Amino acid sequence: MPSPNRPTLLISLDAVALDTETTGLDARSARLVEVAVLKVRGETILAEPPFVRLVNPGTPMPATASEIHGLRDTDLRNEPGFPALAAELDGVLGRAVVIGHDIGYDLTILAREYSLAGQTWRVPRALDVGSLARIAAPTLAQYSLDALCDWQGIEIERRHRALPDAKAAAELFIRLIPLLRARNIRTLAEAEAACAGLLDEETRRIRTGWVAPGRAAEAADDAPVLARLDSYPFRHRVRDVMNAPPVFAAGELSVRAAIAMLLDNRVSSLLVTGSDGRLGIVTARDLLRAVRDEASGKTSKLEDIMSHPLRTVPEEAFVYRAIGRMGRLGIRHLAVDNRRAEIVGVVVARDLLRQRATAAITLGDEIDSAEDVGTLGTAWARLPFVARSLLDEDVDVENITQVISAEICALTARAARIAEQRLAAAGKGVPPVPFAVLVLGSGGRGESLLAADQDNAIVYASGVPDGSEDRWFEELARHMCEILDQIGVPYCRGGVMAQNAQCRHSVDLWKQEIDGWIERAEPTDLLNVDIFFDGVPVHGDVALADGIFDYAYDQGRQKPYFAMLMLGLARDWRPPLTAFGRFRKDDRGRVDLKKGGLLPVITAVRTLAIRHGIHERSTVGRLRAAGANGILSPGDVEAITRAHRCLLRAVLEQQLVDIEQGVPLSNAVETGRLSTERRRDLRDALGIMNLMSLILS
Repeated sequence: MPSPNRPTLLISLDAVALDTETTGLDARSARLVEVAVLKVRGETILAEPPFVRLVNPGTPMPATASEIHGLRDTDLRNEPGFPALAAELDGVLGRAVVIGHDIGYDLTILAREYSLAGQTWRVPRALDVGSLARIAAPTLAQYSLDALCDWQGIEIERRHRALPDAKAAAELFIRLIPLLRARNIRTLAEAEAACAGLLDEETRRIRTGWVAPGRAAEAADDAPVLARLDSYPFRHRVRDVMNAPPVFAAGELSVRAAIAMLLDNRVSSLLVTGSDGRLGIVTARDLLRAVRDEASGKTSKLEDIMSHPLRTVPEEAFVYRAIGRMGRLGIRHLAVDNRRAEIVGVVVARDLLRQRATAAITLGDEIDSAEDVGTLGTAWARLPFVARSLLDEDVDVENITQVISAEICALTARAARIAEQRLAAAGKGVPPVPFAVLVLGSGGRGESLLAADQDNAIVYASGVPDGSEDRWFEELARHMCEILDQIGVPYCRGGVMAQNAQCRHSVDLWKQEIDGWIERAEPTDLLNVDIFFDGVPVHGDVALADGIFDYAYDQGRQKPYFAMLMLGLARDWRPPLTAFGRFRKDDRGRVDLKKGGLLPVITAVRTLAIRHGIHERSTVGRLRAAGANGILSPGDVEAITRAHRCLLRAVLEQQLVDIEQGVPLSNAVETGRLSTERRRDLRDALGIMNLMSLILS
């Protein structure tokens, strides 16, 4: 079992539940008499046979211990001693996180047994369900295994035997996962940090001689598997490497005529239009095999040998997504489509696979193909390591935030598909009218960091509030948002989610909402625009959503007063700097770089885009378009872009540190951990943001 990483979600955690029975309660002298281990994956106890062994302790069994677990000397006389099963137990535990109740006691017993056997013991990562219960339900009267099982309605088949107690601990862990999530504890690191903060843990360990479970071996375990990530696939889009335009051939074409087309066009594949309208692909290898078959008298047309359905990848996708998809499907060619579902090129494995197909490269396709919530969570947990590796490769922070945003968009799209499948399985049918799911805010701009929460919406072709169509999409959105929350993209604190009525409208009602925002221009309306104008469709009818965004931009451009009010939002912000140029810190000694730095530039540049009809969504894309159109000087574009990058990088680096330490993520940076040069750059960037509203006026 592979070692988990700290960002691993609890719902995706590969773990083992463990319990021991011993000759006494003092971990400094007790000996092992029974051990049980069973495997747990997230919210499921695996059906694999558990590991259960009786152990001869080599010492008489005290009567007080026999009264607890029922094991006597006669039960253990013919059982092997611990040295005979140590290697087998070590293989069962592997590098998994160990789960149990008062697990520190069990681990200390095992540590002593390994030492007496002259064998090496590695303290594993561990989670104690008693401690997790204290965090999830701090007002319970007791936290014994019996009390917690009574609380959750879990029946223990035979108390104080290793396997029933291990199973009870596993079931408790599963029940605690949603309760911990409600307290914003989703990952292994967050659970470990929360447990370490309990005041009575150290006292209990000292009293019984426990060693501290959990983090002793973390340095070796957490060495990034992506340490030498090749950054090329994360820097380039499919459109940069595809062969275009694609070469089409009729399905009726003969094999030999097709080979001539390949040679004439210097390509390795043809896109085939079958006589029944199907699209497929024929590669040079397919044609060579067909030529071989013709030698034995079999003749074929292209539509007879083409592969279909045609597998595609979007032109705006990063190259790593194409590599991952080819690897999963076992193919060497992918057609490339645009936002209008038109085939615009072909991407070929030989042009891509110079890049190493590491675990990071499979990230995007794992999300696209995930069949359940746990698999989605496993893929999502890779993202911090991808981000860290890209930073180490000195990839521009804009690229990294675009990768994060692309995966948030993919995650939202996959959650929507799983939600559709749930509705269909429940007999709710298919979508009643065409619709699109939108990702708003930073995800739409391509500027997401790792603390992103949900910002999403739905537009559907027709229907009225609380009508049959709206109720169907409300249920879809409820499932989608729940899935996202489970896998680590929490519910939006401001309620900007499609499950809420204000973020779920028909086309006509969305237009009415936009008209209202622009005409009234109240503060709440301006905040709605702040989110909406950065949206991007990620699932469903893309044209439906694009029409709404085009309408919003056109209406906003026609109202200069509206743009002026939006710019006022940027001018109202002040940088978190004192009159003497020192950082203004919060009660944790941190500086909020989103509120005091990023939001002003994002808002002001968005206003510029609306005012001048710039349909770019990213802040830097909007700045560059403004520079190209002569709206801003090249010097201003460069200064604002550099400051924007500086702030993004500082926040991303802090979030990566916080993920490792299990600290709740935010946009606030601990400036004390930065070098003198980095602090100076940060102050300069904040100073530019302070002047930016004047630059953009």
